[in-house]
Amino acid sequence: MCHINKVLVGDTGLVLAAFETQTTIERDLFLKESFPADFQWATSSESFKVEGGWAEGGKGETIWDRFGHKGLAFANQTADLACDSFHKVDYDVYLLRGLNVNTYQFSISWARIFPSGHRNSQSEQGALYYDKLINALIESGVQPVVTLYHWDLPQALQDYGGWTNTSIVEAFKDYADFCFSRFGDRVKTWNTFSSPWVVSHAGYGTGEHPPGYFLSLQVTHNIIKSHTEAWHVYNDKHRTKQGGKVGIALNSDWAEPRNVSRPEDMAAADRYLQFMLGWFAHPIFVDGDYPATLKTQVEEKRKECPHSEPARLPAFTPEEKKRILGAADFFGLNHYTSRLVNSSDGGCTPGPQGVGDFQAHVDPSWSSTASDWIYSAPWGLRRLLKYISTEYLKGTKVPIYITGNGMPTEHSGDPFNDTSRILYMESYMNEALKAMHLDGVNVQRFTVQSLMDGFEGPQGYSQQFGLHHVDFDLPDRPRTPKQSAYFYSQIIEKNGFASKKQMFNSPEGQNQHLSWIPLSGLMGIKLDLVFTMWTSPTQTCQEHRSTRLISTTKS
Repeated sequence: MCHINKVLVGDTGLVLAAFETQTTIERDLFLKESFPADFQWATSSESFKVEGGWAEGGKGETIWDRFGHKGLAFANQTADLACDSFHKVDYDVYLLRGLNVNTYQFSISWARIFPSGHRNSQSEQGALYYDKLINALIESGVQPVVTLYHWDLPQALQDYGGWTNTSIVEAFKDYADFCFSRFGDRVKTWNTFSSPWVVSHAGYGTGEHPPGYFLSLQVTHNIIKSHTEAWHVYNDKHRTKQGGKVGIALNSDWAEPRNVSRPEDMAAADRYLQFMLGWFAHPIFVDGDYPATLKTQVEEKRKECPHSEPARLPAFTPEEKKRILGAADFFGLNHYTSRLVNSSDGGCTPGPQGVGDFQAHVDPSWSSTASDWIYSAPWGLRRLLKYISTEYLKGTKVPIYITGNGMPTEHSGDPFNDTSRILYMESYMNEALKAMHLDGVNVQRFTVQSLMDGFEGPQGYSQQFGLHHVDFDLPDRPRTPKQSAYFYSQIIEKNGFASKKQMFNSPEGQNQHLSWIPLSGLMGIKLDLVFTMWTSPTQTCQEHRSTRLISTTKS
């Protein structure tokens, strides 16, 4: 048994301490229970990944249009047509009805509403497209959840610096105000941003996403202020009449210390979480400012590297801090994977790992996916949910919405018998259920990414996240449900995993619904999977893990 140093690592240590007595068997037990009766089951899409119609209806060019037209995506693919959802509203809503979901999360293309990024360029045809989609959803009994920004910035704004230019705060506020005014009578849940860490890190940090700049800390600063102003304009002008909620969907891995008996690794895991999740969540949910760990680490690097300055963190004014704190009606979480983290000397290298002095790894036993950054470690979701509840929601009663969870398969092979996705979905949903039933975490929604295959940025159409297969070789883009779509619809119909037959009883009568069950057979789908245990139940935290270094960049 190893003992967690709670003083050194704060709430990260408290969460780890709560699970330190678990064997691997206990950690991976399956909870046979139901979700609450009012639980929200959702799936999602993103505008540039599915809409197509890139230059129709007055839509302006986006940074992803420019990216694709430069031949920077896989096999020179573009999002010009994508899934053609711009012309297939009824088709997509038909798919949603078949899934039994009660919630659909989609994003609005800023450039389809305001082609230049500003109100004076408003396209009525673009607004009518979203009116049609929202109305069709409501008529089918599906709640629309709208994301205002999922990465597709109008190129006209990028030409003036995009998220590095402070003027974008007012532009985003005006865009948000228009959307609230136009659609808020029917849309009651809004995400201002989805995965802004990816926008900052991949778009303006590593340059893997457009626009390819290297000013991620300033970008985050402007995104946080943009979110805050959008929340306040809703709160001041629209909330009383519309009665909705506005929040932000933050992405984060769970960071497990590579060796929990080493205080250095414990502290490194905490830094990983602060550099990913805390960068955005701490200002909004804790005190209006960046985490102390992040500020200290950046300042130490500035002293250590006076000639290269790998990072410079902007400062919020006292007035801005007051305005930022509490500017969210829920905590949105996009989560896909976990990491094993150890302490390292990052030197003067820019980026989270260099500035944060940590390295991230995966356990070779974790199941891989078509993505080089998503590995299946479902138990990490439960720990992350407990961490969020402990670290950020102690002073507020806002719920957690899981706004994105999923994995891709390869575009080659059998696209319909996606057994790996079913196993991934089932295990992650069950860990969310454990967090709710066993840890008391207030999770109210689970969103499976995605409704259908789409354009996945640099990967083009080579990776498929969809519950429905889209044939991109045919001009009418037919959609066909995969096995995972049938699986998900049955989970929703049963509202979870409870069964009439109880398979396990503890002597004390506790955790009586936890058991080993054949995961693939749960919903009656023949998947020909064998459930195996890959770690000894006697494994201790002292045991050496053979791991390999990976990138923490998200796609």
